[in-house]
Amino acid sequence: MNDQQHSQDRQPGRVRQWMYRSGRPNRLASALNRISAVIVSTGVTRGRMITLETQGRRTGRRITLPLVPVPYEGGRYLVAMLGTGTGWVANVRAAGGRAVIRSGSWEPVRLYEVDVRLRAPILRRYLELAPGARPHIPVDRHAGLDAFEAVAERYPVFRVHSAVPGAADAPSQS
Repeated sequence: MNDQQHSQDRQPGRVRQWMYRSGRPNRLASALNRISAVIVSTGVTRGRMITLETQGRRTGRRITLPLVPVPYEGGRYLVAMLGTGTGWVANVRAAGGRAVIRSGSWEPVRLYEVDVRLRAPILRRYLELAPGARPHIPVDRHAGLDAFEAVAERYPVFRVHSAVPGAADAPSQS
């Protein structure tokens, strides 16, 4: 691979970093996220992307954004690619984990934060599935678990549980 091809391969990562350079989406990223959320909500990308709906902790308005779900060892997980200061993380925490997932259908869910010590394999799987997140998490997707353990505290991970009574992944009532 020559230097020009290598530079072109890295270009999308640079653009993504620029769109989120303050740790929050800039105007372009916000607009693209709104468009993606509408498309993903229809179910066109079923399984590969979802739309997460949360209540804004300050405004009370519905906030929607597209995310890549991470299936791992029978569970469903969501990762905050921009780290602990991510708005949707603060909204989910303020709402006690209550949210809605849309991907063709509407599913009320509870999101439970995963302990830092258990995040590394989920973060590695996330980078395999979400190429757009790779510029934001400073670990090569092929790195060993120890590299992911070193950054795990900076990237919240939530386990998704259906809030629909009787759902397979709903936590037990005992």
